[in-house]
Amino acid sequence: MSVEEGTANHGRLLGAVRGPQDVKRMTAEQLDILAAEIRDFLIAKVSRTGGHIGPNLGVVELTLAMHRVFDSPRDRLLFDTGHQAYVHKILTGRQEGFDKLRQRGGLSGYPSQAESEHDLIENSHASTALSYADGLAKAYALRGEKRSVVAVVGDGALTGGMCWEALNNIATAGNPLVIVVNDNGRSYSPTIGGLADHLSSLRLNPGYEKVLDTVKDALGNTPFVGKPMFEVLHAVKKGIKDAVAPQAMFEDLGIKYVGPVDGHDVPAVEAALRAAKNFGGPVIVHAVTRKGYGYRPAEDDEADCLHGPGAFDVETGQLVAAPSVKWTHVFANELVTIADERPDVVGITAAMAEPTGIATLARKYPHRVYDVGIAEQHAATSAAGLAMGGLHPVVAVYATFLNRAFDQVLLDVAMHKLPVTFVLDRAGITGPDGPSHYGIWDMSVFGVVPGLRIAAPRDSATLREELREAIAVDDGPTILRFPTGTVAADLPAVRRVGPVDVLAESARTDVLLVAVGSFAALGMEVASRVAEQGYGVTVVDPRWVRPVPAELVELAAGHRLVVTVEDGVRVGGVGSALAQAMRDADVRVPVRDLGVPADWHPHGSRAQILSDLGLTAQDVARDVTGWISGLDAAPVDPATDGAAAQN
Repeated sequence: MSVEEGTANHGRLLGAVRGPQDVKRMTAEQLDILAAEIRDFLIAKVSRTGGHIGPNLGVVELTLAMHRVFDSPRDRLLFDTGHQAYVHKILTGRQEGFDKLRQRGGLSGYPSQAESEHDLIENSHASTALSYADGLAKAYALRGEKRSVVAVVGDGALTGGMCWEALNNIATAGNPLVIVVNDNGRSYSPTIGGLADHLSSLRLNPGYEKVLDTVKDALGNTPFVGKPMFEVLHAVKKGIKDAVAPQAMFEDLGIKYVGPVDGHDVPAVEAALRAAKNFGGPVIVHAVTRKGYGYRPAEDDEADCLHGPGAFDVETGQLVAAPSVKWTHVFANELVTIADERPDVVGITAAMAEPTGIATLARKYPHRVYDVGIAEQHAATSAAGLAMGGLHPVVAVYATFLNRAFDQVLLDVAMHKLPVTFVLDRAGITGPDGPSHYGIWDMSVFGVVPGLRIAAPRDSATLREELREAIAVDDGPTILRFPTGTVAADLPAVRRVGPVDVLAESARTDVLLVAVGSFAALGMEVASRVAEQGYGVTVVDPRWVRPVPAELVELAAGHRLVVTVEDGVRVGGVGSALAQAMRDADVRVPVRDLGVPADWHPHGSRAQILSDLGLTAQDVARDVTGWISGLDAAPVDPATDGAAAQN
């Protein structure tokens, strides 16, 4: 049965849901049918747009129970990370927006205040919701408002230190607050660490395993969606609370504990949530779920349970897009090659071994890779310790997540002049995941760190080269950043001046166009367009953007205008740093910097957003032509002209 057929045959109840009140009126049998319809709907919609399918399939019943027990939006439902909020969006009247999920004009992939009064926090960085919840509960207590605060946090997010800082304060405050631990044994990949081992001991209990084996065996003979799936879910109406003894781990903190309960049994979860709501203090409800539950391709995906794929084939779960060489793949393969040559090279990641490519190293050298969980701060300082011990750690994270470890990079790594290489995947505008995932801050934020070097490769050849150069540095930290998606075609240099690659030059030296990283190809197209207007453009790739190469300043001195274009925020970015370096060297050539405004830019495709920001070849060429022609029309300042000529 196709998804469309399943949706047509079993969409009656879902079609009638316009808000949480509609769910509260349903019978237990209707809720089972609705859960199946929601899964049909999610698979049909997300297979076309891409998105976080695995996490949301795992929280269908859990979300239904939450909306039956609590009264959103008066009661505040906070989703840690937020990528598991699709079901919440469906139940709060946003079904129509799923046709353009994560696309321009469509629903955000995370909670969004602009979409609904039912969304409060727009977080998509893990381990933050408990701190939000602590503050909200304190505010409502001080204001005398009788409102419930519910935070949904995964076992993966609980590996983050912020969660434990929050739990300590929540226990001390003693305010009414419900913490739902969505325990599926995974973050992006299987959760690691002491907490994970403790929760795993509950999941390994024979009574609990019997329940899960029943589900898994039944799924093996069941189509992906539709009426047969409803029958399977309806058959598994057995909680696990009695199968596993309640644990004292959380109660040792002074927080009441309920569970574990079967997160796919609506009545069981409801009962636990009602008890927690009525307690009058902080309570943890431990719900055990399966990531990707109800969809065999997701359940069978050992890597990440289809955590966040692009558009995929419903029957197989395979991506629709043709395979291509990704930036991540180039990095991963080169890192293994370097590790073959250098036994001191080790890898670290924060719960993202597969997405960042570190898993490739782990498969060959499992004892030389450390997944620290969702703990970027710990990752940075642990890397410092590894470096102190004579190793060269390579810390691979998304660019947006290294922001969380700025203090550790600054004081624990850089101040000690330790050789740690940070590899930042998904740098720049990434598109569908929206502003919290844009890696546009790193060159600006980390550009102030003394002794830290930042490289921005333009293609696969320079990625491999600059990774080797970074790992060769032994007197301080390095950052290597690259964007998401398919790696650019190799763009060879005409010549190299120090570390700077000259990609194109002409007889006339009107404009020095500094194209950072993946914008190198754009720079070449801009040069061609500007040449048609009679001006000469030299296109350079700095390769290493921080500190600013002295050779780049010298090249700037030989041109009439310098223009920088970068996939990062302009404030404190490469253009700003180059302008300062030129002032320090008394080079008075005017500088124009093009980049991303420091703002919250909406989700959409990368191409759409860059177009909105004026960072296309056509836009940049028009700007450059206008600026250089303006210099021709401007009166000459003899003092400035003479100083520029002397330089």
